[in-house]
Amino acid sequence: MYIFNHSREKLQPKISPWLIYIAYILGFWIILPFYFGRLIIKGQENIPKNGSVIVTPSHRSRWDALIIPYAVGRVASGQDLNFMVSSSEMKGIQGWFIRKLGGFPINSKQLIGGGLDHSIEILKKEKMLVIFPEGGIFRGSQVRTLKRGTAHIVIDVKYQQPSNTVKILPISIQYSKFFPSWRTKVVVNIGLPMDITIYDFQDTKNDSERLTYELESHLKRLHTRHNIFEELNCT
Repeated sequence: MYIFNHSREKLQPKISPWLIYIAYILGFWIILPFYFGRLIIKGQENIPKNGSVIVTPSHRSRWDALIIPYAVGRVASGQDLNFMVSSSEMKGIQGWFIRKLGGFPINSKQLIGGGLDHSIEILKKEKMLVIFPEGGIFRGSQVRTLKRGTAHIVIDVKYQQPSNTVKILPISIQYSKFFPSWRTKVVVNIGLPMDITIYDFQDTKNDSERLTYELESHLKRLHTRHNIFEELNCT
């Protein structure tokens, strides 16, 4: 099993309800509508309303961190989101704000440590966790080969809490420009939650490979729909 190091000090949640409330107002009613030419969300009926959920979006821009809460956060699901954030982004005043808004640091080069332990604890408490499974921002229309971190976390949660039916929610974010600028159009396509009950989690290496491949396939199907901007009259 991919058992992470639980002897390290766990990260304590430091989400600020009032700051999140202000951020939602600014983001929903001012920043996103003002900056983008059009922002369309498809598939919100697919968002699980309860239980442990790993939200796994494609990652094309820093704007994704604002768009995902808009698409699946408090207003859409009734839940605040917890974000994995690169430890390099968690410094100074920026790091303070990120922590207060649900972010916590993760060292992407390690499979042990407080950040991953905290991810597991979030899911054991049946909350929503956001992971960008490509591992970074990638411009362009193609989904990159995914990291196996999502699968490892699912396996460890199932090992510690076998009754926990973790749901994985694939999401495609597409911009009409590779480098989103003023009046860029955005389409967010939320897929159906993946069914992990088909895995017995006895062969961890094989299961992590299969789960990662399945997630990648879901993201590619969502992300490469033909003429999506024309279909939605976003040209």
